[in-house]
Amino acid sequence: MKYLKVLYVQVIIGIVLGVITGWLFPSFSPTAKLISESFINMIKMVITPVIFLTIVLGITGAGSLRKVGRVGGKGLIYFEVVTTFALIIGLLVANEIKPGAGIPTNHLPNENLEKYTSAAKDMHWGEFFSHIIPTNIIESFAKGDLLQVLFFGLLFSVAITKIGSAGTKLISTFENLNKAFFAVIHIVMKFSPIGAFGGMAYTIGKFGFMSLVVLGKLLLAYYITSLLFIFVVLNLIARYYGFELWKLLVYIKEELLIVLGASSSEAVLPNIMEKLETAGCERSVVGLIIPTGYSFNLDGTTIYLSMATIFLAQVFNIDLSLSQQLTIIGILLITSKGAAGVTGSGFIVLTSTLTILKVIPLEGLALLIGVDRFMSEGRALTNMIGNTVATVIIAKSEKAIDMGVYKRVVEGKG
Repeated sequence: MKYLKVLYVQVIIGIVLGVITGWLFPSFSPTAKLISESFINMIKMVITPVIFLTIVLGITGAGSLRKVGRVGGKGLIYFEVVTTFALIIGLLVANEIKPGAGIPTNHLPNENLEKYTSAAKDMHWGEFFSHIIPTNIIESFAKGDLLQVLFFGLLFSVAITKIGSAGTKLISTFENLNKAFFAVIHIVMKFSPIGAFGGMAYTIGKFGFMSLVVLGKLLLAYYITSLLFIFVVLNLIARYYGFELWKLLVYIKEELLIVLGASSSEAVLPNIMEKLETAGCERSVVGLIIPTGYSFNLDGTTIYLSMATIFLAQVFNIDLSLSQQLTIIGILLITSKGAAGVTGSGFIVLTSTLTILKVIPLEGLALLIGVDRFMSEGRALTNMIGNTVATVIIAKSEKAIDMGVYKRVVEGKG
């Protein structure tokens, strides 16, 4: 019975009960959705202040603005290289397995795609970087725009370093606020089994197991690709930098299960930051890499976008040339970077990409609507793992991690 007191065991029970409830009582799905959204909203209510405080405390404690710039630069280069690998793997697996081959287009679901196509038209990717600069920081906090909060946090941190003793007093106040917010998070996380239950009950009750039958090949191809990316690409990178990926995954197992149930990597963002600091990573690195990674290092979303594009081309028997597929990689390297800041991001960004390509009918998106929820868990898990690994790597490259603490806390050595 003592195991029932362990959080990740409670989350597993919540997920199993959610699947059973959704299967046996599909009419419960609207209530289940409310339960899941309520849990995610409880996390979101503290994400932006936690991110802001972590950034400010991390940068002011780094001792050198040059170091901050170097960490940020390394992070962006790493994100671009790794997401390019994710894109290429997605395209290769989709071309090899051909998940869209043989699916009849005359049976496309009758879904209303207007909300996705209209949202895609409103997205001007050239304005993405200008959007980073907030016009009203209070509004940015209210909307939870992490990139804008990150930008303001950088400026605010520089300002604090220039106001002497007043800045020192402010930092002390922020330290206490940060402890209070993390105390709130610890309280909220006690409800994570209920949130996981609601998320799974909604998914199964709303879309059912039958929606997996027609598109099972796509789902299988996507999860195979994500596993290849995690256990081949990320594992090789981790080994090169001298740490064990599997041990790191075991260390964050509770967060992985919560993401699986809630279908949202944001649900564990503060927890991951706290765990990485406990594992020996410097706060300055964690505070920069994790928030930035949630917009620039979306490995799972990148894989989804590349595979979904090839899948739809196969559905409509459109033979994409090598040059066209290279063009897709180039476009997705840009469009995928804005995914995190958009509601229904995966679908809207995919629609935007297809609109730019002008070779694949948008009607095919209706095929993906029913199965998208089942892929969102994979996207969220891969995104979270990718950002966790990235933080450890950047910390190691900067010698901003206490490997003695890391080995003891994460790998159980020493």
